[in-house]
Amino acid sequence: MRRGTLRRGRGAGPEDPRDPLAPEQVSRVRAVLALGGVPASELQDGVQQVRLKLLERAADGREAPRDVSAWAAVVASNWAMDYHRARRRQERLGERLASLRTESQPAKDTEESKVLSMAVAKGLDELTDTQRQVVVLRFYADLPVRAIAERLGVPEGTVKSRLHGAVRALRARLHEDEVV
Repeated sequence: MRRGTLRRGRGAGPEDPRDPLAPEQVSRVRAVLALGGVPASELQDGVQQVRLKLLERAADGREAPRDVSAWAAVVASNWAMDYHRARRRQERLGERLASLRTESQPAKDTEESKVLSMAVAKGLDELTDTQRQVVVLRFYADLPVRAIAERLGVPEGTVKSRLHGAVRALRARLHEDEVV
């Protein structure tokens, strides 16, 4: 596939000759995702992610896999696992936030604390992985910036920068949801 063959505003669909996946490969990817427990509403996103990986591979100048169908099935399987990990992470985070909040608040604020916890969990899910990592290490594991920097192998300034951006994004999210 040549670089720049996809036009802006037009995506490659199952009947599109520019589609890097043949219709039978799309069917196989959908089957792998479904067998991996991905809900039907998310299958198209998974197929698009596989297409994207194949297009990125071509854009990087790498050859197409010898067996695109098998390669696509492996990518789909990995995407299904990532999908479940992200969902479990969000659920655990929401539960953890709810339990931390209820421990420090009187019982009368239970409904309000649940709303706040869910809003924070949503906000955390929208952060980049690196931002989420430093927020969790700083505020939930209660590690100082220096310890976080040492464990992650990055400068303290990087940790501070990630924390600043994450807190700003979380604040904006809470104000946007009118939680605070």
